[in-house]
Amino acid sequence: MEVIIKEVKNKKDLKSFISFPYKLYKGNKYWIPQLNTDEMNLFIPARNPAFEFCEAKQWLAYMNGEVVGRIAGIINHRFIEKWQDKFCRFGWIDFIDDESVSKALLDTVENWAKAKGLSAVHGPLGFTDLDPEGMLIEGFTEQSTIATIYNYPYYPEHLARLGYIKDIDWMEYEITIPDKVPERIVRIAQIVQKKNKLKILHAKKIKELKPYFYDVFEVLNNSYKDLYGFIPLSEKQITKYIKQYISFANPDYINIIVDENNKVAAFGLTFPSLSKAFQKAKGSLFPFGFIHILNALKNNNLIDLYLIAVRPDLQSKGVNALILRELINSYINHKFVKAETNPELENNIKVQDQWKFFDRRQHKRRRCFIKHFE
Repeated sequence: MEVIIKEVKNKKDLKSFISFPYKLYKGNKYWIPQLNTDEMNLFIPARNPAFEFCEAKQWLAYMNGEVVGRIAGIINHRFIEKWQDKFCRFGWIDFIDDESVSKALLDTVENWAKAKGLSAVHGPLGFTDLDPEGMLIEGFTEQSTIATIYNYPYYPEHLARLGYIKDIDWMEYEITIPDKVPERIVRIAQIVQKKNKLKILHAKKIKELKPYFYDVFEVLNNSYKDLYGFIPLSEKQITKYIKQYISFANPDYINIIVDENNKVAAFGLTFPSLSKAFQKAKGSLFPFGFIHILNALKNNNLIDLYLIAVRPDLQSKGVNALILRELINSYINHKFVKAETNPELENNIKVQDQWKFFDRRQHKRRRCFIKHFE
């Protein structure tokens, strides 16, 4: 049966693009839908600051008049400028188990990239490093999170047959929250805090931490700058993330550490798991979706670790122990049982090394694939 590729040109097409996974993953208990409004806004230039330095197109695949696949192509010009790699990204890729569909979708992105003078296609990647990225290659029967991509086991098999190879992997761990903070972490934290004259910010309301939020993202930009493909977030992007995510966070699960000059030295940003809540919400806050989310924020035994960063001048000095001490004490007080690390680059040994103090299991792995043009 012939596969027809259609570029997303209008709001109706975009709604079809956003809604296709609901059909593909219907009844799958591991897939987590995103909020439809957030997904739509990602592809509307006026609502996504990344379009200041990105080009993007989206396509749908049809067979017999039915949508059977989707894909987005993204050219991040800041990535090309910083890393000197003329690569195009693909993302938001979903397809039925039919290689004629996956091939047609990827061929479309590849042809677009070639026409733009680029030398390779890699992904799944988003506009920024805070978008979900990486195709699941291990852990297909593990609960996904709202920060990650879920896909069927046949996805990476299709990519391999279509000439895509590994570029890099991300690891994910499930951590068991201990009854008390490990003694070694307590000891290191005490030494590090005193030696570097660090202070932990304790707040009852999120607005008390608001003056530090831009400084937090400055630390993130500086500490992540050498990680795979990372592009610093712009001021407009930072403003968007603060408004969209951090503004409703619980300060009990945010750890901000400042130095003697009251500058952010390190931080940990975590949230109670919203995976089950998003499944119940089915992509919409209304009429009842927001109730499930509010309930998950208050009543939960699973915590998601989203972002942890230490200022470059304080890295490798044990500051992570200080972050972990504060966060774990909070998790114990709130009776959390497990923590999801979310994706960590396989070569980011410093981050993975900190989990050796805990009962843990590496339960998921995801991959960025790449295909170079001849």
